[in-house]
Amino acid sequence: MKFVYRVVPLLLLVLFAAASGCGDSPEDPGSQSEEDRQDEAIPVNISENGSLQNPAWSPDGGSLLFTRFTAGYNSEPADLFVIDLGDNSLRTLVSDGSGNISLPGSVWNGVSGQIVFASTRDPHDEIYMIGENGVPGDEVKITGRADKVAYEPSFSPDGQWIVFESHVLDVENDGVITIYKVDGSEPFTALTDASDDCRQPNWSPSGDLILYQRDTEGQWDIWVMNTDGSGQTKVTDGAGDKTDASFSPDGQWIVYSSDEGGLDSANLFIVPVAGGTSTRVSYFSGYDGAPSWSPDGNRIAFESCPGAPDESAGTSIWIVDVPELQ
Repeated sequence: MKFVYRVVPLLLLVLFAAASGCGDSPEDPGSQSEEDRQDEAIPVNISENGSLQNPAWSPDGGSLLFTRFTAGYNSEPADLFVIDLGDNSLRTLVSDGSGNISLPGSVWNGVSGQIVFASTRDPHDEIYMIGENGVPGDEVKITGRADKVAYEPSFSPDGQWIVFESHVLDVENDGVITIYKVDGSEPFTALTDASDDCRQPNWSPSGDLILYQRDTEGQWDIWVMNTDGSGQTKVTDGAGDKTDASFSPDGQWIVYSSDEGGLDSANLFIVPVAGGTSTRVSYFSGYDGAPSWSPDGNRIAFESCPGAPDESAGTSIWIVDVPELQ
């Protein structure tokens, strides 16, 4: 891991209980309160221990999908959960003892009712789908190549295609953005070159653009391109890594995580799709990342940690209102 409207929905009233943060261990992660922040972000009360990451909104805006790493930040195994923001109920969607990991952004498709994610189950990382009302064991594998891994997927708006990051097996630093039709009727198509090391793609709501992060001279920046790989354009500028990007629901903005401006830890920023001046969204001395924009355009869900996240610590899920954008 976004708009222009300024509404505080009633469902957020149930979210004020304290949430887990980073600490010495996933079982005792420490805490972060609203008073620790310089914005008006609200914690989502989730009862699960571990590192809670990569929130993504349901199409109706009433629930959040997230990844729970049980052993610390990005430390597998990992399961997928869905929390209902109305009654705070929690359900397990995917859990098999491997690393099941979703991406912030367009991973929960309203047309097909499917959720897409990656899994580290044998023989290596591949892409899977599960119905939004599924239970563990319902997931279906949709990619399978002996010589390449696949992860960090998101859906096209019609739910017929996925875009994801691919690597040659056992090669870690040459990410290729690849598209594939879910029904298998079209071949895998690489949109970027391995030498560019491109990662974390998200499809635009209008279906005409794909964003991704690219290693540009030792720094991560956000790029966009057409869905055939043409028109590759750098969106962000200036010093600092920019990562975890996804689109606003109207497709006019991109939200991302960055330490730009000399921040000690990454916070959230918004930039027009055409590029230009960024707007800071979150204000916190710790880390904010993996943002997803709500379908109504009013809020951004993200992961947060009072210190730098690592394998001995974890993140919690928060929601912040979107500032007015010009």
